[in-house]
Amino acid sequence: MEMTWDFILRIFVAALLGGAIGLEREYRAKEAGFRTHFLVALGSALFMIVSAYGFEGALGTPEHRWDVSRVAAQVVSGIGFIGAGTIIFQKNENAVRGLTTAAGLWVTAAIGLACGGGMYIVAAASTFLVLVGLEAFRIILQKFDKKRDKSDKQ
Repeated sequence: MEMTWDFILRIFVAALLGGAIGLEREYRAKEAGFRTHFLVALGSALFMIVSAYGFEGALGTPEHRWDVSRVAAQVVSGIGFIGAGTIIFQKNENAVRGLTTAAGLWVTAAIGLACGGGMYIVAAASTFLVLVGLEAFRIILQKFDKKRDKSDKQ
């Protein structure tokens, strides 16, 4: 029963951290927002838990274990597929949109896997860095845009 509460804590923390990233994306009106990031983190954590603990006893002896990294690797592949769906090439503007969203989903899946593995501090630090990076990048781009606007007007 104690392990069940630990697993619930893992998916709960994953959902909160993924949701925090999703809130930032939602606030910025990006393609994937709170619900998507929340679900990606929660699902990744659950896959990690099932991979690491869901098959205990399946081989009959405790010294035999499944390779838990196999499911984690498949989460990475699966999230790449979802992320690719957010990337759009806009021919009329000759621009690619959605790369940051795809990268955000990718790192959110990694944060979910970390939570599923019980690595809360690494997951929280990664979430903090993602949020700082997204906000810092936005501020830097705004400064460059202001400089570009001034030089265009001259």
